[in-house]
Amino acid sequence: MILQWLKEQPEEEQANIKKPGVKTARTNGKPKISKETNIGELVIEYPELGQVLAEDYGLHCVGCFASSFDTIEAGAQVHGMTEKEIDEMIERLNSVAKEE
Repeated sequence: MILQWLKEQPEEEQANIKKPGVKTARTNGKPKISKETNIGELVIEYPELGQVLAEDYGLHCVGCFASSFDTIEAGAQVHGMTEKEIDEMIERLNSVAKEE
């Protein structure tokens, strides 16, 4: 439901979710996922990854107001994930995104 809401937002509202100044590499026309990737931006670019974050990692940030300004790393740290766990999660998210 939250993912649907994010996708239905007007483009100017979606643009407000993106964090200015954060540069990301692009793969197949979409941004490569990093620790600095904004959670809201991630879900807009890769809707299926919202489910991965919530179900596989317990990060329900996609439905939280903080997703509009939190990075993946910040959200994971709040939920007690270690740097190693975050790095592994980022690798997995990139892997799942490539399968798309």
